[in-house]
Amino acid sequence: MAEATAATDPDPAAIAALKHVGLVGGLTETKVSCAALGDRLDASTQTASRRLQTLEAAGFIERDVVSDGQWVRVTDAGEAALRGEYADYRRLFERDVELVLRGAVTGGMGEGRHYITLPGYAEQFRARLGYEPFAGTLNVDLAAESVRRRGEMAGIDAVPIDAWEGDDRTYGAASCYGVTLVAGEERYETVHAIVPDRTHHDDDQLELIAPERLRDVLDLDDGDAVEVRVTATSRADAPDEQGEPETEVA
Repeated sequence: MAEATAATDPDPAAIAALKHVGLVGGLTETKVSCAALGDRLDASTQTASRRLQTLEAAGFIERDVVSDGQWVRVTDAGEAALRGEYADYRRLFERDVELVLRGAVTGGMGEGRHYITLPGYAEQFRARLGYEPFAGTLNVDLAAESVRRRGEMAGIDAVPIDAWEGDDRTYGAASCYGVTLVAGEERYETVHAIVPDRTHHDDDQLELIAPERLRDVLDLDDGDAVEVRVTATSRADAPDEQGEPETEVA
């Protein structure tokens, strides 16, 4: 749960431009004309150019401008953003979508123990997750395919953990995703993947919290293969604040 400043995501209009770039050239480098992109977006050439600039500033694309256009490549961050959009649509049209992330247990730097036990976080964990986590996190090194897919978590509802102030500093917010941890034939279901809004961890690392020490309960050692399973209920079936699916009466 170590912290660092995160970039601001571009607006939905820029994401629409990112989708069109991806549809033209996939996720590899492709030549893009602002005029052609503007036609596909039903926007002006200047607007298309501004949206590409926004995507570049956010780190979602890399560009090489040439005399008759520009070569554009969707970055890993851009792919993650598109996967988040994809996950949203899957939740809209499919039921109980499960995202499976695979990786191996790895040792951490011990920072999780410090942050998890801070009172501003601990109180929120008890109130919002329904348990007090073990003092420490289980770190999972994600496999390459799962690193690409973890962006789909952005389309899954999470439990928010708010930022708070203490000891003359501000501690950042985080999101907790309910998951099931699978190790061989063993399963542990009261687990949350905790994703700080500000972090220096790469996308290939995932931190898990639970009421017990997961290494002990599942007999895990560094290098052991695990699966982190995240189930998202379709938005059509998602309950409203009263616990019932939302309906609209004409």
